[in-house]
Parts: sequence; structure tokens; C-alpha cells
Amino acid sequence: MAKKTFKSGSGKTTYSSDVTDEEWAFCVPYLTLMKEDAPQRGHPLRAVFNAVRYLVRAGCPWHMIPNDFPPSSIVYQQVQRWIAGGCFEAMTHDLRKLLRMLSERPEEPSAAILDGRTLQSTPESGARAGYDGYKRKKGSKVHIAVDTLGHLLALKVTPANEQERAQVADLIGEVQEVTGGSVEIAFVDQGYTGEEPAAEAAAHGVQLLVVKLEEAKRGFVLLPKRWVVERSFAWMSRFRRLARDYERLPSSVAGLHWLAFVTLMLHSLLR
Repeated sequence: MAKKTFKSGSGKTTYSSDVTDEEWAFCVPYLTLMKEDAPQRGHPLRAVFNAVRYLVRAGCPWHMIPNDFPPSSIVYQQVQRWIAGGCFEAMTHDLRKLLRMLSERPEEPSAAILDGRTLQSTPESGARAGYDGYKRKKGSKVHIAVDTLGHLLALKVTPANEQERAQVADLIGEVQEVTGGSVEIAFVDQGYTGEEPAAEAAAHGVQLLVVKLEEAKRGFVLLPKRWVVERSFAWMSRFRRLARDYERLPSSVAGLHWLAFVTLMLHSLLR
């Protein structure tokens, strides 16, 4: 009989997804919800953070996190605390400001781009999934707003049958909250056409500009501004855990998307 192996939880790993010393120095203030030496803490925070970075990048199930990380139950519980505390969002917004300043842009953007993508459902997410008739796919829809550099501003997860235009009020409201009301215009595709979404955006001081596809187009056409959000979706496709909707909770889907952007932006900042 094969010998059973158990999780050591040492946290001493050499995976490419492991956080570097410089990255950890930035992240640790956001992730320390209680003292590092608190008696309740049985595993190093860095080891737990490395574990969830591995999971979102490699795409493995929670219970198949490698043995040299802390136990999957510990990792999942701590990640849920981080998600509930908005830790990944806070890191994303501060990293966005730093990257914008390094690009000689104003700290807060004046324009945003909105769009949504449908994630194929799995048995775990099927209970809350909806059917996207346009994509002919059952699953969840991830609605995002990014700045003109492609950095994440706001995110919302809904069943796939929810229309993009119905999420304008929530997305624009969150965008204005995190940017201090600096956004004046939002670029969208034809899925946001209509008086109601335009009025909801205007209520937050934002002009909704629909970028239409040329009717006589031949082949691929690069739409002004609209390509930025598609590139952001392409960035997220590098994280295998985000390829499908594997989570039971929509908050987990959102949290792992925020974490993916934290990983990307840390790499851009410290490379």
C-alpha cells in the first residue's frame, strides 16, 4: 500500500507564483488582519498568500493545493477573511495609483471602459448560474470597469442572463466612489445602448459613450478605447482558475479576480 503523505504547511516553496520579498513587503500591511504572533495563527501569512496565488494561477481545486502549503481548509478560511475585508481591492486601487503616477498620468482617471464576459458554469456554480442567450452559454457574468491603462476600477458578478446595461448604476457608482468622482466619461459597446443606462451614468456625473462597430467592417477592427477592456480580460485569462466559474460563492469569484489584478500590477510595478 502506498504511504500516505500529509500537508506539512511549512510554506517553503519555490513555485513561480510565490510572492517575492519586495512584493510581500508591499502586501503584508493589507493582509495582516491581526498580529503576526497572535496565538490563533498556526501558519505564516506569507505561506497562505502563496497558496492562493498558486491556486488562482495554476487553476487547481482548493483541496488539491500542494502539500508544502498550509492545509486547504486554512487557506480557504483566511482567503474568505481577506475577501470580506476588501484587502485585495485596497491593494489594487493603491497599485493603480502608483502605476498611473509612474506613467505620468493623474492619480485618478477621468475616463473608464465597461464590459462583461461570461464564465462557463461548473457543478459548483450551477445553482446560481444563468443562461447567456447571445453567447449560448450557461454560467456567470463578470462585469468590470477599467481605466484607460486597463487597471481594474470596479467589478460585479451576476448570473449570465443579466444584461450589461442593467449593471451601469452599480459599476459607475463604485467607480466614482473609489476615484473620488473623477471619471467624466465611460466607453461601452452596443450592449449598453439605451436611455436608461445613459441616465443612470449621468446621475453619477458620467457620460456614457457607445463605441459602435462599423457595419461595413472586413476582418478584425480595433475599436477606439474599447480594446483596453478586452486586453484586461485577456490578462485575466492567464489565470486558469478564472477560465471557468469554479466557485460556489460569487464573492469568491470577485475576490480571485481582484487578486489576479494584484498579481499583475505588482509584477508591473516591481519588474
